[in-house]
Amino acid sequence: MPLRRSLLSATALVAVSATMLTACTPAPPEGAGAAQGAADTGTSGAAVGGEALDVIGPYEVHSLDPATAEGIFTRLQVAETLVEADGTGELQPGLATEWAASGEGLKWTFSLRESAVFHDGTPVDAKSVVAALEAARSSEANTIAVAPIEAVRAEGNAVVVELSEPFAPLPAVLAATSTQILAPSAYREDGTVSEVIGSGPYRVVDVAPPARIELETFEDFDGQAPAVDRVVYQSVGRAENRALMAESGQADLTFGMDPTSLQRIDDQDGVRVESALLPRTIVLKLNGEHPALSDERVRRALSMALDRPGMATAVLRDPEIAATQMFPATLETWHQDHLEPLEHDVEGAGALLEEAGWQMGPDGVREKDGEPLRVELRTFPDRPELPTMATAVQAALAEVGVAVEVRVDNSSEIPAGHHDGSLEMALFTRNFALVPDPTVTLLKDYAAEGGDWGAMGWSDPDLLAAMEQLTTDADQSGTEADVAREQVATTLQQELPVVPVSWYRQSAVVNDAVEGFVLDPLERSWGLAAVSIKE
Repeated sequence: MPLRRSLLSATALVAVSATMLTACTPAPPEGAGAAQGAADTGTSGAAVGGEALDVIGPYEVHSLDPATAEGIFTRLQVAETLVEADGTGELQPGLATEWAASGEGLKWTFSLRESAVFHDGTPVDAKSVVAALEAARSSEANTIAVAPIEAVRAEGNAVVVELSEPFAPLPAVLAATSTQILAPSAYREDGTVSEVIGSGPYRVVDVAPPARIELETFEDFDGQAPAVDRVVYQSVGRAENRALMAESGQADLTFGMDPTSLQRIDDQDGVRVESALLPRTIVLKLNGEHPALSDERVRRALSMALDRPGMATAVLRDPEIAATQMFPATLETWHQDHLEPLEHDVEGAGALLEEAGWQMGPDGVREKDGEPLRVELRTFPDRPELPTMATAVQAALAEVGVAVEVRVDNSSEIPAGHHDGSLEMALFTRNFALVPDPTVTLLKDYAAEGGDWGAMGWSDPDLLAAMEQLTTDADQSGTEADVAREQVATTLQQELPVVPVSWYRQSAVVNDAVEGFVLDPLERSWGLAAVSIKE
């Protein structure tokens, strides 16, 4: 069975990938993070010798800042967070070995791992952690901004977080990848990140935005040493190129595969496919202030027009992940078995549109007061299934007289359109485990003013009250918390400010030479430190 080791060296992989990227990867946006590490090695990005674990994925490197780097440096196990989480979302020790809240819930104490060391050789002490958390707090884009923090201070070998009001999900917030802890030397005088200097089992050798990161083992890591000394991560924009590289043995691990390629690769010798159902949902975001979409009847009609099982089968090759509600069954405390499932009903959708005053026009597009029911749908190609799914949504809505123009652009166009009011509809995936407690993501998405990746021009007082209950109730396993989660799920199911389309199964193509790889359902880490390469 041919293995990649006999086909291409790590250096050749970089050359092949760079050729592909010239044609398929957009330039980094203005203000993207600077390259790191060429001065560390004097190689200007060339491999430093020795066999590397070659990792291919769709995620570009446009920033070194934890708030905007999309978790790439925690996936690569370069940086750590105070709190970790296992594949079920259960919180685990990270840089903090334990944590506890005061009786009134206004003071949390996190005791640090005494043996942890940053990649620059300095200790991970309380002062350094406080500095990193203060840097995170300075950005409104950082997840930590959702917590009502009044002060963060060092107290011996512990970090103390003081709150203005109780906030039960605080430990989960400090497990978010945006709150990763970097060394003081990682920051410029103005607080921006110049280098990624973490405390994980791998340290950064070189970053070449937007496409490449090179890592090596950090010898002073205080945990289990990685089996593979070097890692080269390469961003490849096109799913078909990633598939070809996986099939030909040019990669050890390949993420972000399209369903069609996965079906083909599953039968190939030399590679295997690992999959896991994620706490992630493909959703259709609707502008609640749009002349048509502000009407709940229209939103329900759009939902009823979607043949979710058919779309999941045709686009994702997996009918079992058709969404019947917002939260997949993997989110056990949020998924509600009693909810009436979202169903496909073209006639019912037409009747609702008629009731809302939208009559079918002679060209097959509904009209009201002389205005056609035409909407723009924005999506992006970072996840290869999204443009195809957008086309399927377009076809489904056309059946009930809604004309949809699909616009495939950068993902940044969705929050930009949210803020300037130009967004009408958007299709994307929403990960409810960016923070291990989904409450935190929902607080950002369904606040009274809405959220970039959640509601737009829509709010509900009952949902807001339920979210408030979840942030103040210290007993997240109690009856009151269960009732609050049920209220959130029910309101989203009935009002549909964001329409669930499909749940999500993550897959990775693994070369047979790789042993010990386990796919993390929360996508927090790729677990590279635990893998080895067979000789």
